[in-house]
Amino acid sequence: MSEHNHNHILEKVRNELPTDELICDLADLYKVFGDTTRMKILFALLESEMCVCAIAELLSMNQSAISHQLKVLKNANLVGNRREGKTIYYFLADDHVKTIIAQGFEHLIEE
Repeated sequence: MSEHNHNHILEKVRNELPTDELICDLADLYKVFGDTTRMKILFALLESEMCVCAIAELLSMNQSAISHQLKVLKNANLVGNRREGKTIYYFLADDHVKTIIAQGFEHLIEE
């Protein structure tokens, strides 16, 4: 029985692998998506920018719980905000966030 030589494949893959730090950062990003409340907030922000009180009312939660989740999303660069007077409005940070959500959802509903 002869052994096959996979050194060429291993060398190619090793050269293409991201650094451990980048892989860790990517895993942390996906952890942010692992919470249903954060996903509901992201889906809401897909439709429109919203203030904390509107998101809280939509999800039947208190504002401090929503603020906490928005902070997590903001720290992960998934949402941004803008101030209008005393009100802060939240929105999806960029089109990448929309793409991540849309592709994940499409994967779930495909047959």
